[in-house]
Amino acid sequence: MLLGEIIQVALSAIRANKLRSFLTMLGIIIGVGAVITMIALGTGAQKAVQERIQALGSNLLSLYPGQSFRGGIAIGDRVSLTTDDARALQRDARYLAAVVPELTRNQQVKYGNVNINVNVVGTTPNYASVRNYEIIAGRMFTSGEDEARRRYAVLGYAVPQMLNVNAFAALGTEIQIRGISFEIIGILSEKGSQGGWGNPDEQILIPLQTAQYRVHGTDRLRSITVKVESEQNINLAMMEIERVLRREHKIRPGADNDFQIRNQADILATFQQTTETFTYLLAGIAAVSLLVGGIGIMNIMLVSVTERTREIGVRKALGATRFNILFQFLVEALVLCLVGGALGVAFGAGGAVLLARLASWNTSISPFSIALAFAFSSVIGLFFGIWPARRAARLDPIVALRYE
Repeated sequence: MLLGEIIQVALSAIRANKLRSFLTMLGIIIGVGAVITMIALGTGAQKAVQERIQALGSNLLSLYPGQSFRGGIAIGDRVSLTTDDARALQRDARYLAAVVPELTRNQQVKYGNVNINVNVVGTTPNYASVRNYEIIAGRMFTSGEDEARRRYAVLGYAVPQMLNVNAFAALGTEIQIRGISFEIIGILSEKGSQGGWGNPDEQILIPLQTAQYRVHGTDRLRSITVKVESEQNINLAMMEIERVLRREHKIRPGADNDFQIRNQADILATFQQTTETFTYLLAGIAAVSLLVGGIGIMNIMLVSVTERTREIGVRKALGATRFNILFQFLVEALVLCLVGGALGVAFGAGGAVLLARLASWNTSISPFSIALAFAFSSVIGLFFGIWPARRAARLDPIVALRYE
């Protein structure tokens, strides 16, 4: 038998049992689709985390208040960072391009008849540039206005919507923070929700000294954001920050720090590893359905061999070799897997797109995952098709012709 004729006979056998062929492919379709969708979800989550942290700045360090320890045991209340600590870092710490103190408190904000409760951040004018914000309307307050304790406010991107006012129309109008009137002078660009870190678009920036003396009434900071000159100097900068703050807090040698230093790059690496692990886990679970689909194909091929025993005997009696019969059944198994894989790719890609549009999940369809799932389905076709094909090829033609 010629090669083309063998393939034609194999395809004719598949077309003769369309419903059974489709049900046989269903396991592969679901398996390939599930693998692609799961990998798309994992990759999308990983990219979303990476984009969010990089939006903050990969060369940023965040300093938070800690707690005093003695002998490994916490003593007293939490030790707060203060504006003096921020000034000491700005003055004495090397490798730092900028120091941004953040005096943050949740305050009642009123605009017209609308009342909301948002974070009011007392900070310095370099807050926007350090955290990669743009001023989409108006301007940022200046150092002179900070020193003069002016009552100016820069709104986060989502705040005008929360106040039911147009962002551009709000410029120049007044907003009340804790009963004190502030003039709106600027609107920040959009950052998007940061998951566990809250939504940076739902905040209001005011000058640091205005917050310290007129609104919050304290010099205790929620955090200090530090921008390092370059990513290569992050470790050196962390050592410098530790040196300066231990001196400012009068911590004795050998005692534990009463503050925390968090590296955005380390957070990014940790989240990338976590999401990558979950991606592999989800893909592994989905791959099980591919194995189930392969077993289904093997079962159907075995049934097909049994049903067509007499046909195999006739072909062998007419001169078909073992290779001809083996190749014919392998072609049938491969076609079922390849067509099922192609439909599974469409199913998985469509599922990922629907999840992104309807459920607003972050998905990213990877060409590698498509190639991997498609190749895996082909390997399954070969693996689970060999045994039925070998069984068909080894049938004795005399026994096969007598089979009823």
